[in-house]
Amino acid sequence: MNLHLFSTPGKNDIRYIVEASRPYLEGKERPVVAYLPAASLGDSWLALTEKAFHGLARVETINTEMMTLPDMEATLRGAALVYIPGGNTFLLNHRLHLSKLMDTLQRKVRAGFPLVAFSAGTVLCGPNILTSADMNLVGTSYFSGLKVTPFNFYVHYAEDEIIRLEADEWVREYHVFHENPVILLADGGYVRVEAKKVTLVRGEAWILRKGKEKEKLSEGELIAV
Repeated sequence: MNLHLFSTPGKNDIRYIVEASRPYLEGKERPVVAYLPAASLGDSWLALTEKAFHGLARVETINTEMMTLPDMEATLRGAALVYIPGGNTFLLNHRLHLSKLMDTLQRKVRAGFPLVAFSAGTVLCGPNILTSADMNLVGTSYFSGLKVTPFNFYVHYAEDEIIRLEADEWVREYHVFHENPVILLADGGYVRVEAKKVTLVRGEAWILRKGKEKEKLSEGELIAV
């Protein structure tokens, strides 16, 4: 697999997303980024995304509510990568399941199709999305994620120690019912998944395993289940 997962997309921009995407786009003839903003209630990221990729790739939006499944699959087939921005994780997951795009996306990503994501898009990549701090505003009953990493993710892990302790307790409650480890990814953090290797490329992150103390991860460290 070929995943680039962030808590935040950049510094008041999406520079991290563009940096991670660049190797898949440069040197290609008319490369396309499949842009999947299904976590958003509006399309607030589109103009910023098109501007950021200008001169590097064309951005094609996948609208899970307006497009047919064959049309969405055709967009993915013609793209060099898929980019999934943030928003509400429950809404994102709900739309992917209802549109039946989840299965197609999972197969492609497992086969090596590059995925670049931040926030809700990062949480989506775990076995389930139950470590999202978002409100289940759509009332979805779909909770299984893309299942392309063995880890769940908790994004926007705060700098404030009291808020961190609250997040840790949240994850420990998750571990009452689930076994898989959770990566706590601070803003600016970047996790790379290459085949079965998971690495913290930069930034701060911790891991919480069921029944164990939280461990801080080091940049360049391979993260074991």
